[in-house]
Amino acid sequence: MSATTPANEPVLSVDGLVVEYGGRAAFRAVDGVSFDIGPGEVLALVGESGCGKSSTARAVIGMEKPRAGTALYRGRPVQPLGLRTRPKELTAIQMVFQDPNSSLNPRIRVAQQIAAGSRAARARGSDTEAPSHWLRAVGLSPALENRYPYQLSGGQRQRVAIARALAARPDLIVADEPISALDASAQASVAAMMRELCVASGAAMLFISHDLSVVRLMADRVAVMYRGRIVESGSTPLVWGHPVHPYTEALLAAIPHPDGAGVLPAAPALEAPASWTSDVPGALDRVR
Repeated sequence: MSATTPANEPVLSVDGLVVEYGGRAAFRAVDGVSFDIGPGEVLALVGESGCGKSSTARAVIGMEKPRAGTALYRGRPVQPLGLRTRPKELTAIQMVFQDPNSSLNPRIRVAQQIAAGSRAARARGSDTEAPSHWLRAVGLSPALENRYPYQLSGGQRQRVAIARALAARPDLIVADEPISALDASAQASVAAMMRELCVASGAAMLFISHDLSVVRLMADRVAVMYRGRIVESGSTPLVWGHPVHPYTEALLAAIPHPDGAGVLPAAPALEAPASWTSDVPGALDRVR
């Protein structure tokens, strides 16, 4: 954290973000999304495939130029990625993509790829660790240092991608389905490790996932996205215990249960019904 940055200032502040694809008949993938993430906080963005979660993530880190709205990192606009070298302070924003095959260089050994993250940290004056340290942190053997990505399993490649992001000592992690490629037995442990990093370092995390069981364990707050909009947000216990939007209720009802009670409900309406009421304090403030 910068010494000149107030501790209570959001690490990431997104206001009215709009992302469109296409020309004259543009498709609006993200429609006026707003949220803040504070130091050491994990905000989970959840919703069905195609609702705009990944488009939001790409706009937040500068991979997509928004049609409207702003994404501010420590109060400064996030510059769109281009051919020029990114300012070193913005290397504190790291992204973990869903597919490690597209984010790892197939011609570079594992240790060199993780070392690239460490170089970004050193450029900002942060402490660095050897690649073997980060491999152990994500549950991999240091013996994999000299392998190429094609010599690893899909789950191992994803862990290397996470290790590279962590080696950069990030201030903000944008994780787009970062554990979907892992075995079910490893998902919880890797998610817990990523959360521990945020708590220990004060880094903020935007965690995008469709796995609500993992989200419940690691997120401080949840924002529910539907058709490009955030329709409900709040603390994780509050959203789980008292969902106030029909779509949120449908998502929670679809979580599998050991007894097979989880079902896929019919497609819900976007808007809450006119007759909808709730006695939950602050419920109306959480429905967008």
